[in-house]
Amino acid sequence: MEFKAYKMDGLGNDFVIIDRREDDVNLSKEQIIKIGNRNNVGFDQIIFIEKKANDAFPIKIYNPDGIEVGACGNGSRCIAYLISKENNQKKIKLEADKRILKAEILGEKIVKINMGLTKFKGWKDIPLIEGLDPRKVAIDFLEKEYGLGHCVNVGNPHIVFFVKDCEKIDIEKIGPKIENHHYFPERINVTFAEVADDFKNIKVKVWERGAGKTKACGTAACATVVVGYLNGLTERICNVHFKEGALEIFSDMVDCHVYMTGPVSDIKEITLKI
Repeated sequence: MEFKAYKMDGLGNDFVIIDRREDDVNLSKEQIIKIGNRNNVGFDQIIFIEKKANDAFPIKIYNPDGIEVGACGNGSRCIAYLISKENNQKKIKLEADKRILKAEILGEKIVKINMGLTKFKGWKDIPLIEGLDPRKVAIDFLEKEYGLGHCVNVGNPHIVFFVKDCEKIDIEKIGPKIENHHYFPERINVTFAEVADDFKNIKVKVWERGAGKTKACGTAACATVVVGYLNGLTERICNVHFKEGALEIFSDMVDCHVYMTGPVSDIKEITLKI
């Protein structure tokens, strides 16, 4: 089987995009894993665009391990930009896991998106094991050196640790241990964050569940600013810095929504062979 797809990225966080509005391409878990292998095409997420319904474009998102997930911030911004090019729309609505994401094209390859409701009040919101306080998550092999983690859900589950120097974090060593800890029944995305003196700039290291170490992660940036603001460590509007650039995150705690603005890449058409 051979079919057309697209490759895009947001700050190096890269995606294979398959448009199912005209061609009903169905891939098995094994085929997704094969495409996701970096010795093949490779991606951080593969995203399917579905036929428009109720004024929104549904999308389905899978990690390289073939597991479907509920959110991908940079990937959603890339999808919005791709769709905007079809008829020069400036505002696009996406639907991801029953969440409506409103995106706006602000300039050439600059996209803002409302990632929707952020949940953080109880263990069911994340989810965590029953009764665990999402604001005070103590992991035995981390607590002495890094303190407590704080969990939020921005369409997918995240735990954030604020540290003095995130460059010292060996994310490839401890990331998978945290991701698969028994506290997290659906596994979890992991971020270590370092706040600059101005409280408006944050450096991060991220381990994504099912994807591993990635160059950038939009939902991790959102989670970091939400947690930072809730703990009095950051402003509501921050620049979250990755190796290839920064995302501007606005945490609106009035309605518990979080907004992400940043660049996307050019749209590259590719051919996939299965």
